[in-house]
This record gives sequence, structure tokens and C-alpha cells, in this order.
Amino acid sequence: MADLKSSVSSESPPSAKDLRKTMVEEQLAEARKQDQARLRDQEKLTAFTDDFLKGQVNDDEVARVRRLVMNAVKEGKYEAMVYSFPSDLCSDSGRAINSGDPRWPESLQGKAKQFYERYLKYGKPQGFKLKAMIISFPGGMPGDVGFFLGWAPETD
Repeated sequence: MADLKSSVSSESPPSAKDLRKTMVEEQLAEARKQDQARLRDQEKLTAFTDDFLKGQVNDDEVARVRRLVMNAVKEGKYEAMVYSFPSDLCSDSGRAINSGDPRWPESLQGKAKQFYERYLKYGKPQGFKLKAMIISFPGGMPGDVGFFLGWAPETD
């Protein structure tokens, strides 16, 4: 152990130039890591958007909505957020939903429109209520839309 101490203390410290080089290398590595993460996020968003706009609501998605509702019921709640998607996927980027325009369903596209149509066909006749809300505001702009399915008793 004494040898280790003497060898370490006898080494000259790295130069300022070496430290700056190490810092730049670490910053470049971190920038590459962040670029790769952004690329992965963009690829996920592109795949989601493609499926959202061109795909059909499938049995797994319907089952997920049912599970979310049943979990809310078990927790004693009368409402559950059952679906969310970027507001950019509305024809008006979520403006009608954000402003409470009663014609907000007209702005829906893709799977959001399909879920709304399923609600009209199956949920509304069974006494369910559906509301859409902007649930995030990144940079002060509408972000994601949330669909909330409710089953509270009617109030007079």
C-alpha cells in the first residue's frame, strides 16, 4: 500500500489542456446521448402518429379502457381518463377542446374520432359522459388531450 501512495503522489497532475479536452469529450458524449434519446422519442411519436391516424381501435385498446374504468370504480371514483393523445393530432391542434367549443368532436381524427364514435354508439346510451380536456401545456401551448369517461349520477 505504501508503494501505491508513493506512486500516486509522485505522478504529475493532468494539465489544464488535458482537463479541458476531457471536459469537451464528456460534453460531446452527453450531446450524442441526448441526440439519440431525441431520435428515439421522435421515432416513437412518428410510429404513434401513423398508427393513430391510419390504424383502427383494436380489442386491446378497448380492453384497456374497460380496465381503467374498473380500476377507477374500485377506487370509488366516478371518472377515469381513458385515452390521451397529442393535441397536434386534432384538425385544429386542440383549440376547440381548449376553448370548450361544443363542436370539439368535429376536430377529432383517427383513433380519437373512432373512440368518440364508440362512445356515441355504446357509452352514451348506457348513461356515460365523455369530456375532452387539454391535460398539459408545454411552453404555454396545448399539449396532450385527455378523454375522461364519467358515470356519476345525474344531479338535479
